[in-house]
Amino acid sequence: MIGNVDKRCVEIGEYIRDTGATVRRAAAVFGISKSTVHIDVTKRLRNIDKLLYDDVKKVLEENKAQRHIRGGIATREKYIKMKKEK
Repeated sequence: MIGNVDKRCVEIGEYIRDTGATVRRAAAVFGISKSTVHIDVTKRLRNIDKLLYDDVKKVLEENKAQRHIRGGIATREKYIKMKKEK
């Protein structure tokens, strides 16, 4: 995956567009850092494939708008799990 940066950017962009994945999830799937995924889809992809970039940007904006909700759900589940273990 390290060899061709342009190909990696397109593959990550298509994955995010098709699945609605977060940057964190895409990083885990592709085995690279969150920072690399973020740079690939926000800076490099813009110069490689503008249409794909626009699609990915919409998904990332939606994920950003929902992150506080996801965090609250994760915290709730954490405390429910802790309560069951006691």
